[in-house]
Amino acid sequence: MTPADDPVSGQAVVIGGGLAGITAALRLAEAGLRVTLAEGRPRLGGLAFSFRRGGLTVDNGQHVYLRCCTAYRWFLDRLGGAALAPLQDRLDVPVLDVGGARPRLGRLRRNGLPVPLHLTAGLALYPHLSLAERASVGRAGLALRKLDPDDPALDDVDFATWLHRHGQSPRTVEALWDLVGVATLNATAAHSSLGLAAKVFKTGLLTEPGAADIGWARVPLGELHDTLARKALADAGVTTALRTRVAGIDRRPEGGYQVRLDGETLEADTVVLAVAQREAHALLPEGAIADPGRLLAIDTAPILNVHVLYDRRVLRRPFFTALGSPVQWVFDRTEASGLTDGQYLALSQSAAQDEIDTPVAQLRERYLPELERLLPAARGAVVRDFFVTRERTATFAPAPGVGRLRPTARTDAPGLFLAGSWTATGWPATMEGAVRSGLDAAGAALTELGRPHAHPLEEAA
Repeated sequence: MTPADDPVSGQAVVIGGGLAGITAALRLAEAGLRVTLAEGRPRLGGLAFSFRRGGLTVDNGQHVYLRCCTAYRWFLDRLGGAALAPLQDRLDVPVLDVGGARPRLGRLRRNGLPVPLHLTAGLALYPHLSLAERASVGRAGLALRKLDPDDPALDDVDFATWLHRHGQSPRTVEALWDLVGVATLNATAAHSSLGLAAKVFKTGLLTEPGAADIGWARVPLGELHDTLARKALADAGVTTALRTRVAGIDRRPEGGYQVRLDGETLEADTVVLAVAQREAHALLPEGAIADPGRLLAIDTAPILNVHVLYDRRVLRRPFFTALGSPVQWVFDRTEASGLTDGQYLALSQSAAQDEIDTPVAQLRERYLPELERLLPAARGAVVRDFFVTRERTATFAPAPGVGRLRPTARTDAPGLFLAGSWTATGWPATMEGAVRSGLDAAGAALTELGRPHAHPLEEAA
């Protein structure tokens, strides 16, 4: 049977409606394929979503991106949502240290000079490190700049060992490297692959002056990753099937696949499996990849999100991060949530293995006094609501050795491709990595089909 005679030719099924699946579906549809996207949840967006609580719209967790996240920026542009998640004009991170006798505010920020001078002045004025420690950071930065994040040897070394070898004190790791690394890698330096850490720090801090400028959604994530994504998919001709779980993927004797859903079967010559690694392992046809057990060896790491609604304004800046406190990053989500009276703060607690199952009452006892210690205006304020969202498998764990476990988009089965931030994108588990994986999977599928296409990031360059 020729492709022209085969009714399945040109049909694609994307399984999973997170950022990776949305991206793959859009790219395949733009190339002329007839695409169905199947998602088990009643919404799109994967683990970056919103929900209603009372009269508010709440994000499950705070998500940010950097100017160097070119794939996610393309994604926002493609959905028509870039203006809803703007970037800082220049990197500026308020860092409040309450570990000493008196609270002290510092800032991590850049100027407009070329790399690496763009950070020199900010580092020189950073009060949370001694003069000697600041000098040691500069030397480590120069050494980091020489590393190749794609070197497989770096994947076997933990970041903390490398930092120690390059003269970084425990205080320097706490007040700088882990301050950034825990938020971007979801692991401390001791539990992070040097390769992934080098990717984060080299790309974000040592490529272009503005690479680490921070962006975040000023609207609920669901408005971007669900509402706008559904419209973009529909406009591209994608059929989106929500509340649709995939029971299995079977190879057809004549080629292509049958995708078994709850109540029907879809046939396609191209399938993109854009789900978490354990779910992908359960759905992979036999022989699709060598040693499929390695997918199960890719561990996960949790993120805990603490949500506090006050009866008054207690924070005057959009966000800050803390030292000497269990509190990590705090964001003002008042306007985005729709709150019109008081203030809503969201605390993002990464690498939260020790707290992910802690009861809400205990978390309340721990974090409300800490917020009062960090924010004097919170003392005496009435807490109208306190709740917690938990993502127990928020990201893949970026531990040393994970690089050799992450599969590429291509499988050994023709027409079957993998997507998800856990695949071999070279990035940690970020929104950027998820979008890049969708681009990789769609590009590999179109190449195999002989369909002309160009990578959108290369087009932008």
